[in-house]
Amino acid sequence: MANHKSALKRIRSSEKRRQRNRIVRGSTRTAVKRARVSVAGKDMAVAEASVHSAVSALDKAAAKGVIHKNAAARRKSRLMRQLNQAKQAAAA
Repeated sequence: MANHKSALKRIRSSEKRRQRNRIVRGSTRTAVKRARVSVAGKDMAVAEASVHSAVSALDKAAAKGVIHKNAAARRKSRLMRQLNQAKQAAAA
């Protein structure tokens, strides 16, 4: 256990940050999973809406520093690629 006042404060503040980051990261994962499941389904309107909300969640997480901006961009790119492939398959 820390002895210095500043170290004790650092422990408290990092725990608060960890809890906040957990919530953001978890909700982002949920949004991405919902988007993937809806893209695998048949309804493209629902898939587009869920991908849009997942992209928004990824952008917010990157803005808050919870995930790296390039990681968010990579995940968004993969989601959009899956959506576009599903659209093409549905059209054909």
